Formats: sequence, structure tokens, C-alpha cells
Amino acid sequence: MKLLRKILFPFAILYGFITTIRSFLFDKGILKSTSFEVPVIAVGNLSVGGTGKTPQIEYLIRLLSDRYKVATLSRGYKRKSEGFVLADSTSNAEILGDEPFQFYQKFPNIQVAVDANRINGITELLSQKEKPQIILLDDAFQHRKVKAGFYILLTSYGDLYADDFMLPTGNLRESRSGANRANIVVVTKCPKDLSAQKQEEIRSKLKLNCSQQSYFTFIDYDDAIYGKEEKIAVDEIKDEPKLLLAGIAKPTPFFDYLKNEKDECLTFPDHHNFSDSDLALIQSKAQSKKIITTEKDYVRLKDSKLVSQLYYLPIKSTFIQNQQNFDATVLEYVKINLES
Repeated sequence: MKLLRKILFPFAILYGFITTIRSFLFDKGILKSTSFEVPVIAVGNLSVGGTGKTPQIEYLIRLLSDRYKVATLSRGYKRKSEGFVLADSTSNAEILGDEPFQFYQKFPNIQVAVDANRINGITELLSQKEKPQIILLDDAFQHRKVKAGFYILLTSYGDLYADDFMLPTGNLRESRSGANRANIVVVTKCPKDLSAQKQEEIRSKLKLNCSQQSYFTFIDYDDAIYGKEEKIAVDEIKDEPKLLLAGIAKPTPFFDYLKNEKDECLTFPDHHNFSDSDLALIQSKAQSKKIITTEKDYVRLKDSKLVSQLYYLPIKSTFIQNQQNFDATVLEYVKINLES
């Protein structure tokens, strides 16, 4: 695979040229970006997959939803519906996609919508009788047709955009210079004990401008797993044989947190739609053992025949330091734009 990526280097140069021209046209106003009357916060990345967008969106929901009417708008990756869909009691992961359905289930006090056309999606949300005061755009850093008021760019500690290259040789969707649009850059999935010196080294490598803020977060795992009707402490199940199941971009940390030498790990592609044959395979490997999966996968599997032995492990994004500064910056942006 590495050799193939190197062979495809000329295509990476071409792709980089095309995306750079596109960004230039948007920056100069030759291609139109649409702004909206409400604060719009876009969360995304420069690379494909695995930077922790979902826990970051959930962090923002927790920060904002007690103060304001919040809506999330996602593409709804791999959903089986089309166009604009506003989540309601009839919704499921097939209609919304796994991550938006997860938002809907966890945060009943917000609006959750999906639409590949973000302009149409925002317009539809603002036409609702109970229209949101704030819209969180999920995975929309490259969606230049919408001009968000605030951009949060995520880059993973183990795969910094500064060390990466354009697709297909690397994993970047656009040039590293695209990071200049960000108001805040969050380095995700860091070690909990990341030193101040290492943080400064990373900031230097990212080459942020003087107006940009940077923060460092780690993935914090819950101390319990959750099933349909029960909660069990991780310490109670750590040593028992179990099947660990993940259909996410980078499952290794999830496996490492739970597994012992008696466990079996089963991996599926990110956003995987589980078929009947997949369920049969999972059941045959699990037998009577507990099946522990990610929260994102659980929303796809919770109505399946596996439910009696199925559990999930929640995660959240936690700041190593300066969380109050991050919160204050986001809240100040929202306050100013709601008052204007």
C-alpha cells in the first residue's frame, strides 16, 4: 500500500493543485460562500477520518445547549435517506447515519438534522417553527459554499496535518495552508501526560498564525459499559473473556483500553452497515460472551439479535489544560453574534 501511494504521487500533486485553486476562488469571492443570520460553528479536519470529530461536537453540545437552542447538521454518511431530514421519534441510524443518530439519542434537547447540501440544510433548520440559535456543522471544514462564523480544526496527535501529504499519497483532503481558516486548532487523541515542552514543539510544527488558538485533548473512556438495561463497571469485566467489536477508523485505543489475553477483537470498516451475515459472524465468535462495542456502532446494532449480550463504552474529549479559555472563546463568539 505504501509503494502504491508513492507511485500515485503525481496524482497527489494534481489533486493538491485543484484544491488550492478551489480555495483561492472561494477566498477571493469568485466562488460564492453563503453566510447566515445565526452563529455557525464548523468542526472538521484536513485529513480523512479518525480525528475525533464526534466527541468534539458532543463537547460543544454540552457547552452550549444549556444556554442556547442548538442544532447539529451533518452529511449523514452512509444513510439510506436522501435530502434534508430532521430527526424525530421515527428516526434511526439508517435514516440519519450513525453519528447524527447518536447525537439525537444522547441530547434530546437539541435539533439534529442531516443534509449533504449544507446551505439547504441550514435554510431548512431556520425555517422551523422552533429555529435554532446556534448551528454546529459536523465535518464541514472543506464545505466552502457555507461561510461559517467560527472554524474548529482537528488534527490527531499521531497523524498531524503538518506531517501529512495530499491524497492519494497521504491523507490530506486539501493543502496544509487550509489550516489558516481555523480560529482554533485542537490536537486530539494526545497522551494524557503530554508535556508543555512537547505541546510547544507541536505548535511550532503546525505554524499557526498569531490570531489562532491551539489546544490539546485526549480521549477519556468511561469507567463503565452500558447495555440495554444495565451498567457494568469496566473493572468488573476487564479480566473476563469477551468479544470486542469496532467499526471505526482507528479502533486500536478502544481495544487496548478493554482487552485482555482471552479476548477476541473483531474489526469492520468505518460507518459499517452490519448485514445478516455480519451478525451471524459476530454471534458465532461471541457465543455466550459479552460483546462490547463503540457507542457509534451500538446505535446500529442495538435493535439486532445481539442486543441481549451487547454493550458499549462511551468516550468524551477532555482538555489537557486551558479548557476554560476554549469555552470562553466559543461562548464569546456566540454571544457577540447573537447580539449583532
